[in-house]
Amino acid sequence: MKANIPKSAGGQNMQAMLQQAQRMQAEMAAKQAELEEQVYDISAGGGVVKVKINGKKEILSIDIQPEIVDPDDVETLSDILVAAVNEAIKRVEDTANEAMSKITGNMGLPGMF
Repeated sequence: MKANIPKSAGGQNMQAMLQQAQRMQAEMAAKQAELEEQVYDISAGGGVVKVKINGKKEILSIDIQPEIVDPDDVETLSDILVAAVNEAIKRVEDTANEAMSKITGNMGLPGMF
């Protein structure tokens, strides 16, 4: 006994999936370009250190308040700078991941961003 399955039904479904994937890819590329242009302002140490970073994870500036600069305690300044830069990078990544998951519907595309 043979099943009578229309040959074109699977092809149309595959074509629709490919079109949807292409639309999603275009949306993701546009969103990625938009995110790369975004600028984030992050502060650490109660606002004594401020980092400005863009969506490409490039540090644009670091502003250090004079009161935190103590020649006898460079370690504290270093720790605050590290915390500020790490938070800046995390903010960029979190924002990008959230934006992309809205496009992909949380499909989970590892390694994309």
